[in-house]
Amino acid sequence: MDGINPEAFVLGCSAIGAGIAVLTGFGTGIGQGIAAGNAAEAVGRQPEARGAILSTMLVGQAVAETSAIYGFVIALILVIANPLVGLV
Repeated sequence: MDGINPEAFVLGCSAIGAGIAVLTGFGTGIGQGIAAGNAAEAVGRQPEARGAILSTMLVGQAVAETSAIYGFVIALILVIANPLVGLV
């Protein structure tokens, strides 16, 4: 690796990793949209089960949202408090 600064290489790879980590928001958004649509359809078919359907959907959406939050936290760690720079 002649002519390549190792610290710049690590920072560049960390930026790419942070971008990939932020992409978890796409999967979360798609999954939550599908869950909300299916819950609305279920309430339309069985209005008397509305409370159980909505509470189950909200718990599922809260669990799904944590994956986006974890991805965001990993991206922040890689960009701001990069622990890999000290290894070079």
